[in-house]
Amino acid sequence: MLGLTAVIVAVTDEVPRVLVVRRMTHNLATPEQRDATAGQDALPFGPFTADRDRTLEQGLRRWVEEQTGLPLRYVEQLYTFGDKYRDPRELEGGARVVSVGYMALVREAPLSGSGAAEWHDWYDYFPWEDWRDGRPALLTRTILPALSRWIAAAPDSAIAAARAERVSTTFAEEELWDTERVLERYELLYSAGLVEEALRDRAIRQRLGLSLDNGHLNEPDLAAQMGTPMAQDNRRILAVALGRLRGKLKYRPLVFDLLPQQFTLFRLQRTVEALSGVQLHKQNFRRLVLAGGLVEATGSQEAHTGGRPAELHRFRRDVLRERVAAGIGLPQVRMVD
Repeated sequence: MLGLTAVIVAVTDEVPRVLVVRRMTHNLATPEQRDATAGQDALPFGPFTADRDRTLEQGLRRWVEEQTGLPLRYVEQLYTFGDKYRDPRELEGGARVVSVGYMALVREAPLSGSGAAEWHDWYDYFPWEDWRDGRPALLTRTILPALSRWIAAAPDSAIAAARAERVSTTFAEEELWDTERVLERYELLYSAGLVEEALRDRAIRQRLGLSLDNGHLNEPDLAAQMGTPMAQDNRRILAVALGRLRGKLKYRPLVFDLLPQQFTLFRLQRTVEALSGVQLHKQNFRRLVLAGGLVEATGSQEAHTGGRPAELHRFRRDVLRERVAAGIGLPQVRMVD
């Protein structure tokens, strides 16, 4: 069976937001999602109906509008997700579902539709990815000690070395932290049994008498601290989108799809920080944006109560014809101590 899944992103009041639904009635929905009480957070999704939709994207747009009431603007295809058992129901004899993932950038708007849709902070799902106020306490106090126990629990020295290498490259120190490796970090936590989806899938396999991954730690209280779980493999799909968007900030002007037509440089910086999860050096950021010809002054100002009026800018679309790579770029990123 072929499904279509959407990661819909907005930034509101410096909070990166993702649209989730809890209720669906199509034939790919779980019993919990069909129930009036609604199920776990899920990304908007639905089956591709070949006799109704001319293209995959057309089908995606229809499902999203039906479930959320939100028409989509910018949409790009992410990846095709088809791993065996990506939907836990397959473990119990259900059909294998392959889903084509898409990412859409929007400005937050009121929601309607059939999906009981809500906007959520995407760092609710990946709390270790938000470094705007410095190194996350969860990383130091919980994740790294747990991963050390996972390495120590390896059955032999070769596996321990492989685990240690994987941890050192994904959960690196500040100066080597790669903001784009969101998926690798989530998959490592899943492999170690440190997210609730891993415990859910293991419990199903155990109940059905199937083989288990003995590499998991058995620490359910700890897994409950690792962000909000999602239905099926939706948190993995969200991780792919977050890493893709962070990477594209450096060479495509996607951030302007999340901003109003006119904005201050401060708001632009805060939006980029919200998406990248790190704090930027104010003067270097502004110098980079202005020198790159990405924006132009509008001649208007935005008045702030009790402060100096801020100059308004707009995206300069001519830059798309002038440069192959027209992104914000993040060479001046600095981690906060």
